Amino acid sequence: MDKIPSFQKDHNALLPGLYKSMEMQGVTTWDLRFKKPNAGDYITPKALHTTEHLLATVLRNSARKDDIIYFGPMGCRTGYYLLTVNLSFEEVKSLLINACAAALELEDIPGNKKEECGNYLEHDLAKAKEDIAEYAKLLATI
Repeated sequence: MDKIPSFQKDHNALLPGLYKSMEMQGVTTWDLRFKKPNAGDYITPKALHTTEHLLATVLRNSARKDDIIYFGPMGCRTGYYLLTVNLSFEEVKSLLINACAAALELEDIPGNKKEECGNYLEHDLAKAKEDIAEYAKLLATI
């Protein structure tokens, strides 16, 4: 089998940040790297799940919601993928800065009822907000 593009990147060289991962059929995949790969510091499963709920909701309610295809976690628990159309790096960065700020204002986890989520009991709002705040600080330096 062919090695998929994300496995062809040297993960030892990746640092936390925002990267354009690939573009295919007009859809751009952005790597929102919260943690350095293979460094022993990973996003906890509960915070990963909660951050997905927070940022996915905020992004899909933003002024650019029609340009958001998907937002979800990486299996390695070092970050998230954001799939978009019609957005440049600077537009995505600005969108994410605003999304992080909006997510930090949320007092409840969107979609956190049994009928809305397949694992509604596994969340950590405080840790998710801590991770989002840390990533927002990083985005401000890029």
